Amino acid sequence: MIRVMLHNSETGTTTTGGIELISPWRDSKDLLWVDLYAEDPATELTFLGKEFGIHKLAVQDAQRDRHPPKFEEFEGYYFLLLKGLSKASMGINFETIQIAMLVGERFLITRHSSESRSIEQLWALCLSDGRVFHKGLAGLTPRLGRMVVNRYLDLLFNIEANLDTIEQDLLLQDPSNDQLGMLTTYKTRLRIMLRTFNYHEQIFNQLRHNKAVTVDDLLEHEFTDTYEQLERAASLANLYYDLSDDLINSSISMASHRLNGIMKVLTIVTAIFVPLGFLAGLYGMNFENIPELHFEYGYYVLLGLMATVVVSLLTLFRIKRWL
Repeated sequence: MIRVMLHNSETGTTTTGGIELISPWRDSKDLLWVDLYAEDPATELTFLGKEFGIHKLAVQDAQRDRHPPKFEEFEGYYFLLLKGLSKASMGINFETIQIAMLVGERFLITRHSSESRSIEQLWALCLSDGRVFHKGLAGLTPRLGRMVVNRYLDLLFNIEANLDTIEQDLLLQDPSNDQLGMLTTYKTRLRIMLRTFNYHEQIFNQLRHNKAVTVDDLLEHEFTDTYEQLERAASLANLYYDLSDDLINSSISMASHRLNGIMKVLTIVTAIFVPLGFLAGLYGMNFENIPELHFEYGYYVLLGLMATVVVSLLTLFRIKRWL
């Protein structure tokens, strides 16, 4: 799908449509935004190369599903690749999509393999408020970057609330397998998120010091603001990653402590019944000449001896504070 937005800076009017808007754009000073998604890769390559002179390597990088975020300058435009969230991503089991931006002086091309909420949000904002274009199309780059990271921040705030709930539950009851599995999932997904933020941080730190990108420092504040948001997101992701790791270790420690308590009880029971079993086995042997066999009160004496052994061992364990 290819959709086009044409903005006239003089009148402040914005028009949307298809590729038919490209021809009038060439003969004017209007700003053009071309958004592509779910389009045939070969068609994209031909279209972008023919209409805008985009280098085929930039298009191929944009079309790769697992390419890391990157920034690259070309003659007359620059290429920026971000990793955003898919439209359906709402929880910890999020999916990412590639969001490619090709930014020139009078054109902006965005490319994504599936629908993106960040792109839709920016598209709607451009239609409703023409002032978004007052710093040119280059000003949409940091704005889209903030929208991308804001979606990640929403996920992080939900994770924070869930981790607080799990922490409170661990204080009130023994850890369950479901809680441990959830914490492991959080730790794994936060590691992925943190790696993404690190890529984005490096890129926007580079962009905010690039005069060609910031239009001679006109957009330096916007790019710095996006960079600071990414720093905040990376800091939160790292904090929650450490918290998840601490909760996992605490869960394991609590489970081990509980197991140690069970084993201590079983060991004490075993220690008590070993001498009792020895006495019972000793007098249960089938020999006729056992001295105490015909003793009138032998049974009661043996029971008393067994009781004395039990009481003595329990007293010893109490003194040793094993009980």
